[in-house]
Amino acid sequence: MAARVLIAAALLAVIARIGGRTVLSRAVERRLNRTLVRSPYSASPAAARLHRELVVADLHADSLLWGRDLLRRSTTGHLDVPRLIEGNVALQALSACVRVPLGLNVERNDGRTDAVILLALAQGWPRATWHSGLARALHLAARARGMADRSAGRLTVVDSAAVLAGYLERRRSDPAMTACLLTIEGGSALDGDPRNVDVLADAGFRMVGPVHMFDNPFAGSASGVGKGGLTKRGRELVARLEARRIVVDVAHASAATIDDVLAMATRPVVASHTGLRGTCDTVRNLSDDQVRGIAATNGIVGVGFWPTVTCGRDPAAIARSVVHAVDVAGIDHVGLGSDFDGAVPVPFDATGLVQLTDALLSVGLDSPAIGAIMGGNVIRLLREALPG
Repeated sequence: MAARVLIAAALLAVIARIGGRTVLSRAVERRLNRTLVRSPYSASPAAARLHRELVVADLHADSLLWGRDLLRRSTTGHLDVPRLIEGNVALQALSACVRVPLGLNVERNDGRTDAVILLALAQGWPRATWHSGLARALHLAARARGMADRSAGRLTVVDSAAVLAGYLERRRSDPAMTACLLTIEGGSALDGDPRNVDVLADAGFRMVGPVHMFDNPFAGSASGVGKGGLTKRGRELVARLEARRIVVDVAHASAATIDDVLAMATRPVVASHTGLRGTCDTVRNLSDDQVRGIAATNGIVGVGFWPTVTCGRDPAAIARSVVHAVDVAGIDHVGLGSDFDGAVPVPFDATGLVQLTDALLSVGLDSPAIGAIMGGNVIRLLREALPG
C-alpha cells in the first residue's frame, strides 16, 4: 500500500462509523482505490476468446483492509467476488496489511506511527486488534473464511495443495467461482516473535512478507530508514516460514534483505507485487540481478499494475514490464501482482483483466506464454509449495 493520504481515509472512516453510515467510507475508498478507466472494458475478439480459457491468478490485493463484504458487488474498490468471477480470476491473493505508518511515502518511513488502528476503530474490529498486529491478521483471516462460508461455494480459501486441486477440478465445470490465498504484508503481524509463524500458519496464511513500508525487528524495507538486511530474528523467521511451507515474499524488502533471503532460501521466493528497474527505475522496483535471483529459486516476480512501478497508466505499461521480466527471468518466473485495493490507481478493476491479455497479445506473446504469465506459473508454484 502506497498512499500518503491513508490517514485522511482513516479519519473519514472513523467519522462514518460514528455516524452509523458507510457513505464517507465509500467516498474515501473511491478516492484511494481508483481505476484510471471505468468499466465496462473492451478488448479484441482474440483477446476475449483467449481470456475465457485462462486460469488467472494474482499475487496481491489489500481488499480485506477496507471492511467491504466481498460477496457483494461494490461500486468502490477494485475487486469483490462478483467482479473476480466476471474477470475470470481463478485465484486472488488477499493480504493482511496490519500496520502502515502515517505520512506514508515510497522513499523513507519509520515505524513509530500506526494508521491501521484508525481503520480498525472505524470498522469495529475486536479490542485485541488495537495493539496487536497478530490479532489484526487473525481477524482479517477470520473475515475471509467467514465470507467463504457464506458464499455457497463461490469463494474458496486455498490453504493446501489438496484444496487447490479440488477447487480447480470443480471450477472446470463451473467457472462461476473464485478462490483466495491468505497472505501477510509485513512482519508486524508477528508481534516481534518468529514463533508466531505457527499461529499464522494454523490460521491458513501461506505467503508472508517479512517487511512492509518500514524497517522492523526482522528486516529492512526498501521504503525504510536504515534499509538494512535480515536481522538474527529475521533469519529465524525465514527458516520458520520455510519449515511451515509458507512462501517468503520480498516485495517490499530492501536490497540487502532480498540478498539475504536469496542467500538462505531453500524454497521458491516470490516478489508478490513489484516493478522492474529495467523499465521503471524507482526505489520500489527490482534490479535485473534481483529478478534473476528470484528465478533461480524457482520463484515468481509478480508484476504490479500501478504507475509507481510501471511508469505508465495503461495496460501497455504493464505489458512492457512483463516483457522485460520475461526477458530477464524466463517465461516460467513471471506472474501478476496487481496491488488491487492497495490505495493506488490502476488502469482497470478485476473485470478488466482481459485488457492485459489484449496488451500481451499486442506485444507478440503467444497463447502459452500468456497463459503462464496470467496465472499458470502461480498455480504451478502453489501446487508445489503449499502443504499437502
